[in-house]
Amino acid sequence: MTTIKLHNTRTRTKEDFVPIDPMNVRMYVCGPTVYDRAHLGNARPVVVFDVLYRLLRYVYGADHVTYVRNFTDVDDKINATALARKQAGVEGSLEQLVQERSDETIGWYLHDMGALGAMEPDAMPRATQYIAQMVAMIEDLIAKGHAYAAEGHVLFAVDSWKEHYGALSGRSVDDMIAGARVEVAPYKKNPMDFVLWKPSTDELPGWDSPWGRGRPGWHIECSAMADDLLWKQPLAVGALSEHALQHPHVIDIHGGGNDLMFPHHENEIAQSCCANEQDVFANYWLHNEMLQVEGKKMSKSLGNFFTVRDLLEQGVPGEVIRFVFLQTHYRKPMDWTAEKVKIAKDTLWNWRRMTKDVVSGEVNQEVLNALADDLNTSKAVAVLHRLAKDGDVGSLKASAELMGLLTSELNWVHDLEAQSINLRSTVGQPILQQFEKIKWEELLLNERAKAMTTKDFKELDRLKSMLVAAGVEVRMSKNGVDLVPGPDFDSRKLESV
Repeated sequence: MTTIKLHNTRTRTKEDFVPIDPMNVRMYVCGPTVYDRAHLGNARPVVVFDVLYRLLRYVYGADHVTYVRNFTDVDDKINATALARKQAGVEGSLEQLVQERSDETIGWYLHDMGALGAMEPDAMPRATQYIAQMVAMIEDLIAKGHAYAAEGHVLFAVDSWKEHYGALSGRSVDDMIAGARVEVAPYKKNPMDFVLWKPSTDELPGWDSPWGRGRPGWHIECSAMADDLLWKQPLAVGALSEHALQHPHVIDIHGGGNDLMFPHHENEIAQSCCANEQDVFANYWLHNEMLQVEGKKMSKSLGNFFTVRDLLEQGVPGEVIRFVFLQTHYRKPMDWTAEKVKIAKDTLWNWRRMTKDVVSGEVNQEVLNALADDLNTSKAVAVLHRLAKDGDVGSLKASAELMGLLTSELNWVHDLEAQSINLRSTVGQPILQQFEKIKWEELLLNERAKAMTTKDFKELDRLKSMLVAAGVEVRMSKNGVDLVPGPDFDSRKLESV
């Protein structure tokens, strides 16, 4: 069996991945807060952990991996969006508008992530479906002296876990207090104490609890859902092995963006470990780096902020977005550029043409080894390029499919080819006919023959440059010339010749 190595944030080392139970590998990834469209940065962890999910399924078997990714559907931002709708005259109570907004946004999210080729996780719980489990966990934390109620709030007492708090992010409590933005409140015993439960107004979403009507804090949500879906429910149906039972309430992998490492993941560990009286919540913690656009942080003020839906509507296929992501290792900052998009689009166009009607072969061992080496997708992509160059199309297709590429669900090339049949230029002729591919190939052959004699390649280079600018890949070899129109092909740029 292939040995997977993962960089564990908890130990800061690359380790062999050894699941608690190889027949029941369990992974939890923090999902979105559903108040608006997912932006490009939100999509990166989706693709990263989708690749890991595919790899785990390939190595351990599809029936032996459980992947959970949550939806946070109770949050101040969601409430603010719903309130804005109500003030704009939309009918319904504020609570109804919150529900409608959550439903709408979850639908958008699943559609957009599906366009990137992301498989849906085995479970996608909403926070609002697990309020009872959260209340029970909070009650347990209070009973064990790790939390306290104050003025309608319940807070986690960081001092009760001070020896361990900060281990994931590598910071002490004192350092965190000095450098963090913490909510100052008179009812806190320690500035770092964080909210497990808070009051809710009558019109906003809220639930009855021992501490009054209110709603959960952000961090307790993931702890309760992960424990219930990946430990308690499997335990109830006898799905855990004897070995797994020796590691109660521990899961294999927990992941997300590195912006969640503190405070979210740090707080998850604290409350989960304290509630279950253990030192470990997840054996392996994975965090992906952030995303930039053209070398700058993505932000609305810089005008370089866009959602996945924006790109899709601009004509950037979801597979292209995925491919751009995969060319950078997940633990390195990723720079999204227009040039990368163009190269990715051209590359995938050619690979899809090469593998059209080809039956998938065996996954290339070098691709598998690269993915198993801490998800080294950039190295795996380099191997895909070599397979394409060597003409090993069966292995190219199988290896790309393991990475979520060249799948039938994402065949945008087929759609574009179908559209191009009916596409007309300004003079009413089909663009592909207007291109006159054979004549151009003969022209290049003649110019190359002249250049070889005169040693003057200016005209040949000029013609090649025109073709490339028009979206044509120029393939010249000793055997001849082959011109391949790409996805951005525009024959009108060649009309002057």
